[in-house]
Amino acid sequence: MAKKTRGLGRGLEALLPDAEEALSSGVQEISLGDIDPNPDQPRRTFSEESIAQLAQSIREQGVLQPILVTSQNGGRYRIVAGERRWRASRVAGLDKVPVIVRDLDVIQQMEIALIENLQREDLNPIEVAQGIRSLMQQCGYTQETVANRLSKSRPAVANLLRLLTLPEEVIELVRQGSLSAGHARVLAGLDDDARKLALAKETIEQGYSVRQLEAIAAAGKAEGEAAPKPRKQKSALPAELSELEGRIRETMGVRATLTGTVKKGKIVLQYYSQEELEHLNDLLLRLEE
Repeated sequence: MAKKTRGLGRGLEALLPDAEEALSSGVQEISLGDIDPNPDQPRRTFSEESIAQLAQSIREQGVLQPILVTSQNGGRYRIVAGERRWRASRVAGLDKVPVIVRDLDVIQQMEIALIENLQREDLNPIEVAQGIRSLMQQCGYTQETVANRLSKSRPAVANLLRLLTLPEEVIELVRQGSLSAGHARVLAGLDDDARKLALAKETIEQGYSVRQLEAIAAAGKAEGEAAPKPRKQKSALPAELSELEGRIRETMGVRATLTGTVKKGKIVLQYYSQEELEHLNDLLLRLEE
């Protein structure tokens, strides 16, 4: 099952209605030395291998898509979207890069930076959560507003923000990719930080699936008791179905369980509040439009 890229928010085209025209008539060459990275860039880590591959492509074909920047004092420019291209251009040894200079306020800059990263290269869930929190803090957005801007459900936004309540050691495990967003959401639902960290480490050591971790967390063992070992699953989901299950949870904003095969099975959606039920109803109404 091929992984499909999901459209997010109104995208760069909506935030910049005339971006297509700018690509043909508003592109200019600016020295790399006059461009500064965005300190509020949602992405905190850049793969050296990915940058090296992009740099090789730039050496062979040039920078195919201009970098979006905004003017700063002293004749300098700040990146709004395209920091990977900027970094790779430096590695490729370029002196100048094509850019589009736009006059954007702080809110527009933050939205574009977050949406551009979400659309073009997956951020880890912690970076997404931190980007959403920055939008809320600096732009005065509510969870509902952020959800609408990014075309996510409000429960999905709330679940992402809950990840930031995890102990820093657990957050780092998620940031590194040792724990998935699904595992992290289960841990965020626990009350005791020590148990969160202990279960996080045990999950990595034992290779627990999200379902297995949910079963352990639901057991509600008192602190200090040995966590129960999950019963061996009768049949693990194929990778593509497991991925689909995760996408359903993220899209629907509620717990979802998929069982069966690619030919036959069932999907169960669970809600735990009236708000989540109303959210599901809203989604179904939109599908009927």
